[in-house]
Amino acid sequence: MKLHSDTPLGINTITGYGKDYIEVNRVPYHHAVLVGPSGAVGQWAASSFAALEPSHFAQIADLKPELVIFGSGSVQRFPRPDLLRALINAKIGFEIMDTQAACRTYNILVGEGRQAMAALLLDPQ
Repeated sequence: MKLHSDTPLGINTITGYGKDYIEVNRVPYHHAVLVGPSGAVGQWAASSFAALEPSHFAQIADLKPELVIFGSGSVQRFPRPDLLRALINAKIGFEIMDTQAACRTYNILVGEGRQAMAALLLDPQ
């Protein structure tokens, strides 16, 4: 699906997504990504939901976002609480949803000026 955004220039927005890609600022990525409102789009070391480790969320906590929108793939899946401990300890809010919903939610939040970060997984091929 292609998304059309009215957000200001200079803000990272998700412009499309599909089963095997996430498109940020019209650039497709075929791996898990970390997307914040500004700066580079980072490759997230998490390769799949099953491979999630505490270090994956510690990487996000080190970036100090206001809120994390976690996209768990094609279906909403909740990580074990011990995986999220770094976010909890840093008092960083998080929302968990499927990746498509996470993409849409992220765009709304950054369009409102929030310092949100999207951590988006794709389903393994």
